[in-house]
Amino acid sequence: MKEQLVLIGNGMAGMKVIEELLTLAPDKYDITVFGTEPYGNYNRILLSPVLAGEKSVADILINPIDWYADNGIRLHTGKTIVELDRAGRRVMANDGTECRYDRLLIATGSDPFIIPVPGKELPGVVSYRDIGDVERMLTASREHKNAVVIGGGLLGLEAAYGLHKQGMTVTVVHLLPTLMERQLDEVAGRLLQHSLALRGLKFVMAKQTSAIVGDARVEAVRFADGSEIAADLVVMAVGIRPNMALAKSAGLLCERGVVVSDSLQTSDTAIFAVGECVQHRGQCYGLVAPLYEQARVCAAHLAAVGVPGSDRFYEGSVTSTKLKVTGVELFSAGDFQGGDGCDSMVYQDAAAGVYKKLVLRGDTVIGAVLYGDVADGAWYFRLLRDHASVAAIRDSLLFGPVADGEGNSKPSVLDWPDNQAVCDCNGVCKGSIVATIRSKGLQTLDAVRAHTKASASCGACTPLVEQLLQMTVGADYHAAVSTPICGCTELSHDTVREAVRCQQLKSLSQLFKALHWRNPDGCDKCRPALNFYLIAAWPGEAVDDTQARFVNERIHANIQKDGTYSVVPRMWGGVTNPRELRAIADVADKFKIRTVKVTGGQRIDLLGVKKEDLPGVWSDLNAAGFVSGHAYGKSLRTVKTCVGSEWCRFGTQDSTGMGIRLEKLTWGAWTPHKFKMAVSGCPRNCAEATIKDFGVIAIDSGWELHVGGNGGIKLRGTEVLCRVTTADEVEEYCLAFMQLYREEGRYLERTAPWLERVGLDYVQQHIVHRSARRLELAQRFRDEQRHFQKDPWAELAQADARERFIPIKELS
Repeated sequence: MKEQLVLIGNGMAGMKVIEELLTLAPDKYDITVFGTEPYGNYNRILLSPVLAGEKSVADILINPIDWYADNGIRLHTGKTIVELDRAGRRVMANDGTECRYDRLLIATGSDPFIIPVPGKELPGVVSYRDIGDVERMLTASREHKNAVVIGGGLLGLEAAYGLHKQGMTVTVVHLLPTLMERQLDEVAGRLLQHSLALRGLKFVMAKQTSAIVGDARVEAVRFADGSEIAADLVVMAVGIRPNMALAKSAGLLCERGVVVSDSLQTSDTAIFAVGECVQHRGQCYGLVAPLYEQARVCAAHLAAVGVPGSDRFYEGSVTSTKLKVTGVELFSAGDFQGGDGCDSMVYQDAAAGVYKKLVLRGDTVIGAVLYGDVADGAWYFRLLRDHASVAAIRDSLLFGPVADGEGNSKPSVLDWPDNQAVCDCNGVCKGSIVATIRSKGLQTLDAVRAHTKASASCGACTPLVEQLLQMTVGADYHAAVSTPICGCTELSHDTVREAVRCQQLKSLSQLFKALHWRNPDGCDKCRPALNFYLIAAWPGEAVDDTQARFVNERIHANIQKDGTYSVVPRMWGGVTNPRELRAIADVADKFKIRTVKVTGGQRIDLLGVKKEDLPGVWSDLNAAGFVSGHAYGKSLRTVKTCVGSEWCRFGTQDSTGMGIRLEKLTWGAWTPHKFKMAVSGCPRNCAEATIKDFGVIAIDSGWELHVGGNGGIKLRGTEVLCRVTTADEVEEYCLAFMQLYREEGRYLERTAPWLERVGLDYVQQHIVHRSARRLELAQRFRDEQRHFQKDPWAELAQADARERFIPIKELS
């Protein structure tokens, strides 16, 4: 019979123990987890991007709720353990739930410190620790204007920047004269403040808060000198304290935190503890890297209980801090202040925004601060941790690991020990990354992120992960290229899309001004791309500048080599009827259209339409019930189908009905490039689904879904996304795939090169393996689609079409 293991706390440290334990001894325990929040385990480091609107809650989940069931773990969400009975080896939750344990793991984390001033209980005063806090801040940002963040540490600055991104006027109040004094020296702290002030944040430094002022709600913050600042929202971000109340009430030894041994056992040998709630050798840790080190040791001892003991012990951590604060990269380690008996080496380039300071005692590095350029941070940290002599390279030490004193080549990350952490945010070691790259055959940074989570959080370790990838795969490595959109800017497509979302840019004029476009009106290369990024990010809100579209998109027709146009009305799934055919024939006769042709996408193309006849052609087609087939657009083009099970003796599913259903759901969807679909009723694949952007093939058990195909000059077959059993699932996966492509594909990038760039694993992580993420993407597609499923020509047909159509003379 399995032993019972209970985990109190569904956070990063405790769940890291469980993940390690499932690898070391998957059958040893029945595992029960209690968490106070209604979510699966999530990455608290990424709360700031959620607040800034850059990520959703689904994006930061480490283990979604269905993961627990898949691994045989009982998860109790929204329940707080209020009683620990050590004698009876049981715990009780606030709702009365009881659970017996053989081994107990306490990972209750920390509580935010609320400064004890009058008014701290007023509505509008919040802490910054969990998703609930973020949701409260987001609600306040939609209803109020002025925010005050008390605390100039990392959390305070991230909260301030996120609220600023949400449109609030934000003031940071800090007790000391410089920011982030625990991680930065005075010079770096002032550089950071200057950089953030340029981004729009305000600062009140060296001020002590004496009261929060207000009646029904917070109205202001008052300082010890009597001055005040208006506030509709006050965020307390002044520090954390280990949450040891439960352990202390149960009689466990507690000092600053829950006291643990080198095996992470408490004073009760049946109870282990890890994370921010513990005190080890007099130290409490709040960074992810040491917490994950604790987790690995704890898991080893839990796995070895009852068998010869683990030889792994936790001896404490030498920590470094590698951060990206609102886009500014920082690194610090050790004693960076120095003092008597120490030497400081400083390099500063104000124009480049780079500052480096090394502190040495004798010929040994004991501290480092890097601002703006942190590429050599890991190397300095190794020198510090290993107490290495730098006598031979002292003269060049500030310039990084160019060479040692004997002329040996620059050391690389590949020389690191396998157990050294590369990604501190997610506790991923160098050996794990290399092993995954080799075993999975990974060749792109995005694929490494998807499989290992390295570089997937703050991004500060991205250069190191790229080095590992390049050195491991050798000649097969292809670096990601950041190419400017056009000559109007140095910014890449991805950077511009990020700016559109984060800065809430909703018109071309706003974008050109905010991003300092060299040409104030843009050019014919960037304007269409930027217009797409705007309407994709802010459907229904962004200004859709029709003059930024290609002429074909503006007039709903394809220009031909003789100056006439072709018009393609939409035929759902390639199916038509006599009434529609008569209407097309009448239009062809009325406007003397020379050629009527069936297309490869199972529609009818009217070729040779004169420019001045286009309004009339579309007016008559609209009256007959036709909408545009978007044969000209960066949008859904066609959904090709076979007759399927309704007529074909080989058909296993209704492919025609499925094709019509998908086309009616997705028509009008603006995408980075043209998008084609096909549905085949059996594996004979008569509709050629395996060379489409999204292909569906009917099989006996349901449907096989394909993505990333491309016909034409550069033929690319699809890759299998997954198999599903129901038509509703086909719809859901299709919408999620289109939305992910719509949100992340670069303008004029077909799904084939996009899939090659990000990797099938990346798409499957978002759509197949994470049901919550898939549902979120699909629902966002549905919500946004109502802004695009319309035909401008239907409006023209109801008014004086020819008069309103006059501007067409200027478009070609």
